[in-house]
Amino acid sequence: MKKVVVLTGAGISAESGIKTFRDMGGLWESYNIEDVASIDGWYRNKELVLNFYNSRRSELEFAKPNNGHLLLAELEKHCNVTIITQNVDNLHERAGSSNIIHLHGELTKVRCSITDDEVTDIGYKQIKIGDKSSKGHQLRPHIVWFGEAVPLINKAVEITQTADILIIVGTSMQVYPAASLIQYVQKNTPIYFVDPNPAIQSTDRITVIAEPASTGVKKVLQVIV
Repeated sequence: MKKVVVLTGAGISAESGIKTFRDMGGLWESYNIEDVASIDGWYRNKELVLNFYNSRRSELEFAKPNNGHLLLAELEKHCNVTIITQNVDNLHERAGSSNIIHLHGELTKVRCSITDDEVTDIGYKQIKIGDKSSKGHQLRPHIVWFGEAVPLINKAVEITQTADILIIVGTSMQVYPAASLIQYVQKNTPIYFVDPNPAIQSTDRITVIAEPASTGVKKVLQVIV
């Protein structure tokens, strides 16, 4: 079976009603990203950060996977698929995809704020100041914030290097190190880029489909399956 690596960003989940930071009407209009998505913001105001992710978790509970998520799950019937996602939601899992790398963490999980080695799935529950790990330290969202290392990036690079096909869906290609993964595919590996406002252009090896994930992914699958 062909090895297909899929890199997904906020654009695929936007069709499910999950707000992005960058789009008009997105989260940047209500929050300063440095306050809620950086390690410095956590140290400044833990309650603000916890409340922000509590709201995101509540939003996620009622969101549903869209056709883009469902089609990528369906692709597993035909190919060996690994999804590398910049998203912290669980819509790929709920769509049925089985092999997912969450580069930036997972919204439905928390971990100890000091040791980092105790990760717990809390579903859509709220976290508050005073909620502690078994080691007695404040719980924090299991999210990779600005100012923190991306622990799974090396694994993502290794998998990308083995890809027979790379599909990129709904990402601005502005967030690093995730955006650098495109550089690690073999030189003859075809790349498909799906986004209504694509950040790159078609070349002899890159096919750009300027559409939302729900329709663009379908067009890719019609070619590769």
